Amino acid sequence: MDNNKNETKERDVDCRLRNTDHYGNRYSDAFNPRYLALMGLAPKDIPHWEYLGCPDAETYITGIDYFEHPRLCRQKLAAIYPQLNVHVPDDDEPVPHPALNLDQHTTGINEDGRHVVRWGDGLTFHWDFGKQFRTADDVFSFSPLEHPDYTDSGIVAAWDYSDEETLYRYFRAHYPAEWGNQAPPGSTAEVGTYQTMFMWPLLTFGWELFLETCLDPGFERVMDDFAELNRRLFHAFARLPINFVTCHDDIVNSRGPVCSPAWMRKYIFPRYEEFWGILKAAGKEVIFISDGRMDAYADDIFACGARGILTEPYTDFKTIARRHENCFLAGEGDTRILARNNPEEIEAMVRRMLETAHMTGGYIMRIGNEFTWNTPVTAVKHYLDLCNEMAHR
Repeated sequence: MDNNKNETKERDVDCRLRNTDHYGNRYSDAFNPRYLALMGLAPKDIPHWEYLGCPDAETYITGIDYFEHPRLCRQKLAAIYPQLNVHVPDDDEPVPHPALNLDQHTTGINEDGRHVVRWGDGLTFHWDFGKQFRTADDVFSFSPLEHPDYTDSGIVAAWDYSDEETLYRYFRAHYPAEWGNQAPPGSTAEVGTYQTMFMWPLLTFGWELFLETCLDPGFERVMDDFAELNRRLFHAFARLPINFVTCHDDIVNSRGPVCSPAWMRKYIFPRYEEFWGILKAAGKEVIFISDGRMDAYADDIFACGARGILTEPYTDFKTIARRHENCFLAGEGDTRILARNNPEEIEAMVRRMLETAHMTGGYIMRIGNEFTWNTPVTAVKHYLDLCNEMAHR
């Protein structure tokens, strides 16, 4: 999970205003490899969808200090690895080095008094959600529909859900006016939400209260209210000039499901099917994103209408690829292997990833549990060099 949520959200808005996707592809590029992969169309050059969380590796690879010259550094990185799809900043303003504000270069307290650690070129976002809820009665007496404006809530997708039109106007401003209600053919234009359904109660009430209350019959009314908020959101998404919607919910952890299949099939999957049906009817494709081991619920995700899944290497990607023809898949690469910095082990990992890539036309290279800021720089370079050399059909 990318913990720099506020910065990520602002970056995504900036990218849409520049008519590029997250990774610098122009929205008007005709059928670039990333679009083809997302659609399961087996591009010759297999693209990446990486979280570039190791600035020191970028400096090492390019010879340009990322913190001193972020634009120049990223421009050179993009030239070295064309399929990496790096985001290139608009200017070359230096990036403050987070280690300067942290004890022992790893941990510290931010301006709000919250504990933070290094994350990429910045610091982690907080995870102390639900502080205002103290008891189960607080949960059952809360009505999400009575408080639909979440702009000051501190949750991740902090938008005003008062009505569909408010949401539509907010998002429509991020795309070129001349597009009308249709993205160009082959465009990777997208929008996304962090809390498709499962994350709503988790972020609102916090982890402990969510688990304490989610089996109570009274929880159904609360979930119905959350579903109505997202019903408005997905109707707004359906009207946007985009081709893809990323839908995030951490429904599993590294060992598998958080909640039982019966609970998921009562509260979560029927809402996915409804929301994604709204998008599919409007010609949009759904990319589902979750941390963890997705094996138990992958079939449900596809049955609900997703085009593919971005997840983590705890998942059996090859089984999913066999069961779902030319589905989109990303996240099979493992940062724990990079951390050990054994060249032979890294090459074996890349070869395993490419075996899966030849099983589905929708494969994208990704270290699913992400580059960390302290990943060995030589391991990052070796992985990217191998992909440059080998990730082709």
